[in-house]
Amino acid sequence: MNCSGSSVKIPELMMGVKNRAALAACRDYADGVYFSIDRFSLRARACDITLDGLNDFIGDIKENDLNAYLALNTVIYPDDIDDLDVVIDSVASSDVDAVIAWDPAVITKAVDAGLRVHISTQANVSNWQTVEFYGSLGASRVVLARELSMENIKEIRRNTDIELEVFIHGAMCQAISGRCYLSAYVLGKSANCGECSQPCRWGWKLVGEDGSEVDLEGKYLLSARDLCMIEHIPELIDAGVDAFKVEGRLKDARYTSTVSRCYREALDSYCDGSYTLEKARSWKEELASVFNRGFSTGFYFGVPGPDGISIESDMNVSTTKRHAVGVVINYFRKSGAAEVKLLETGLAVGDHIIIEGKSTYFEQDVTEIRSDEGPVLSASSGDVVGIAVKDKVRENDRVYRLEIPD
Repeated sequence: MNCSGSSVKIPELMMGVKNRAALAACRDYADGVYFSIDRFSLRARACDITLDGLNDFIGDIKENDLNAYLALNTVIYPDDIDDLDVVIDSVASSDVDAVIAWDPAVITKAVDAGLRVHISTQANVSNWQTVEFYGSLGASRVVLARELSMENIKEIRRNTDIELEVFIHGAMCQAISGRCYLSAYVLGKSANCGECSQPCRWGWKLVGEDGSEVDLEGKYLLSARDLCMIEHIPELIDAGVDAFKVEGRLKDARYTSTVSRCYREALDSYCDGSYTLEKARSWKEELASVFNRGFSTGFYFGVPGPDGISIESDMNVSTTKRHAVGVVINYFRKSGAAEVKLLETGLAVGDHIIIEGKSTYFEQDVTEIRSDEGPVLSASSGDVVGIAVKDKVRENDRVYRLEIPD
């Protein structure tokens, strides 16, 4: 997409989604989504979309005028080949725009089936000759290694016409291009097969050979801060890449909604000439309100030092906290109300809530609560109540209360 009245190309904004709720959360902001099915994905827990349901899910994506990219980005072992053939045959008959892969077995089978192929960041592509190599295999786009600097990316752009994609937001791995063996070594769960248990986010001690412990003023010694490039949109666009990618297929829908909206607004502001650092800092504050481990600019402006590690915090440092409230047990369409079983905590008029399920996502304020006795201002854990809802909900959708700082 070009800015109106300009030859400046705006990169495609790609969001990771795990289900229809996440798709609904970003459909107004993203240009494309990447997702996985119940096999051959580096996010094995993102398994709501099955091979049997692939065409229906892609249909939903296309109804929202978005591009659809399927990640088949694990290591392929001999026992996987027959199943891979089944998957490729099914994908080839779908409307998917490309598959994301790095194992040569997937690449060659996808190309032979007439599919477009995007090379995953797992391939650690770090120079233009490697980009051209994958192009010679049939790839149409390469997701560059996250360990590249802005100048590295510009150099690659100058020497190849193949589409380039870069990560601009989300989790960073302590291993090169995510090819980590720590989870497999410690827990027997391979990150390269989609089962990473994130031991890098655990508390660790640095102990000398004599048993003495080194004081490092923190204990999360391997936990990298999240990437956030919202303050550097102009430099990223000037680098000439074709797509911006946001990590987070396993994140909740509010993360997907907030991050996609902030980056969409940033790109639109660049286009209309209203992008400023002050605006970018405001967006960054919003990004800090959803799941994050603290922010850095990764390798874009140099090799990260100690400031690239979230040494004092293990996981989420979001300024907004999400508290489980209960579960939807019934929906009354005509009256626009939901019956909710309050399981974990109570609820009060004025609370800001999220209702989320595999196909549901929206936020709203609680405007009305009804018990068997009639309207009430609040209800306690264990109660079954009715609340007014602004959109359709479904049985077993979860209700969360947001604790937002003043």
